[in-house]
Amino acid sequence: FGASASQGEDRDGSCSTVGGVGYGDSKDCILEPLSLPESPGGTTTLEGSPSVPCIFCEEHFHVAEQDKLLKHMIIEHKIVIADVKLVADFQRYILYWRKRFTEQPITDFCSVIRINSTAPFEEQENYFLLCDVLPEDRILREELQKQKLKEILEQQQQERNGNNFHGICMFCNEEFLGNRSVLLNHMAREHAFNIGLPDNIVNCNEFLCTLQKKLDNLQCLYCEKTFRDKNTLKDHMRKKQQRKINPKNREYDQFYVINYLELGKSWEEVQLEDDRELLDNQEDGWSDWEEHPASAVCLFCEKQAETIEKLYVHMEDAHEFNLLKIKSELGLNFYQQVKLVNFIRRQVHQCRCYGCHVKFKSKADLRTHMEETKHTSLLPDRKTWDQLEYYFPTYENDTLLCTLSDSESDLTAQEQNEDVPIISEDTSKLYALKQSSILNQLLLQE
Repeated sequence: FGASASQGEDRDGSCSTVGGVGYGDSKDCILEPLSLPESPGGTTTLEGSPSVPCIFCEEHFHVAEQDKLLKHMIIEHKIVIADVKLVADFQRYILYWRKRFTEQPITDFCSVIRINSTAPFEEQENYFLLCDVLPEDRILREELQKQKLKEILEQQQQERNGNNFHGICMFCNEEFLGNRSVLLNHMAREHAFNIGLPDNIVNCNEFLCTLQKKLDNLQCLYCEKTFRDKNTLKDHMRKKQQRKINPKNREYDQFYVINYLELGKSWEEVQLEDDRELLDNQEDGWSDWEEHPASAVCLFCEKQAETIEKLYVHMEDAHEFNLLKIKSELGLNFYQQVKLVNFIRRQVHQCRCYGCHVKFKSKADLRTHMEETKHTSLLPDRKTWDQLEYYFPTYENDTLLCTLSDSESDLTAQEQNEDVPIISEDTSKLYALKQSSILNQLLLQE
C-alpha cells in the first residue's frame, strides 16, 4: 500500500497530512517536506475550549468523551438526554442548557420519570428527560443543524476550490499537489478505489488520514478484518476485490455532505426517500428515459469515447493501433481479445513498452516513445500475452472489455460467404449405398 498515513502526529494522535515516509525508510531520515500539525477543517468545538462541562456541576470532559459525560449526568444528576445522535453540535447544546437551567427550574423543561413508584416515598427516585418534545429543545436542535450544515458547506466549498492540497496515494506512493480531486480521481482510475465523487466529500484530509491509519494497522477497509502483514492484506483486498470502504461503518458518515442535509437522517434514509418518490411517479412512464452509455478509455492515453467505433478511430488515427485489424489477422476469439487488452493495459500502467521492453518514468514519455518508434503495432509473440493471468482485468471498470465482439460469430459469418467444398458420396456401388444410406431410416419413419 503506500506510505504511512501522515508525516507527523500531534499529541492527541490526529494526523496532519496524508502521505509520509515509505516502509523501508530510516527513522532518522527526512525524505520529503514536513508540515506542522493542523486541525482538520469543519470542526465545531469552540475556540479555546476543548472540553464540555456538565450541565449542573463543574466537571469537564473532553469533546471526544461524550459518553462519559452522559453517564456522569445520569448517575450524578439523574438527567437523560434523548436522541443524542441527532444533536449536530453537542458542545453548544450542553452550554445552552447549562445556562437555561440556571435561569429556571429543571422541571420547566424536562419530563419527570419516577422509578420505584410502588416503594415508600423516601425510596422513590425522579429522573429528568430532556427531549425535542419541548419546543425550545426542538428549535435548538434545528438551529444547530442549520449552523452545522452551513459550516460543512463552507468547508466543502473551500476544499473544492483550494489548490493547497498535498497528499500521497495509499497504494503507489505517487505524490499529488493542488486540488484534492487529483488524488481521489487517481485512486479511482488507477487502483479502482472509489470513495465517491470529490464534490460529495468534506474534511478530505481527515478522511484520507483515517483510511491510511486503518491500512497501517493492517486492517481491510471493507471487511475490516486485521491481517498479519502488509502483503497478506494487499493480496486479500486485491483477490476479494475489496478496494472500497465499508458502507455500514458509521464512522465515515461525517465525511459525506449528504449526511448533514436533514436532521437525524443518514444517507441511506435520504436515498430511500428518493427511491420512494421515483416509485410514486411511475405512472409518468418511461418515455423520457435517456440512456447514457459508459465511456470507453483509450489503451494508450486518457481519451474517452462514448462508442467503441469512435474509440477505434481515435486509436488508429492518434496511435496507429488498429485493434480490429489485429483481431482479424490473428483470428482472435473473444477471450483472446480480452487477454490482449488486459496485457496492453498492464504494460502501459507500468510505463513499459511492449515492443522493446524499455521502462519509462511516466506514461507521457512511454506514449511519445511508442508513437515515434511505431511500437504501438509491434505486438510481442502470442505466448507472451496469451496467458491465464490476463483473463483478469487490469482495471475493474474497463468498459472496453464489455464492448469486444465475439470473433466466433464473426468467423461464422465469414465462412458463410466463402465457397465451402462439398464432398459427394461414392456412387460406384449404388446398391450398397442405398442399403447403408441414412435416408432409409427417414423412409421407415414415414
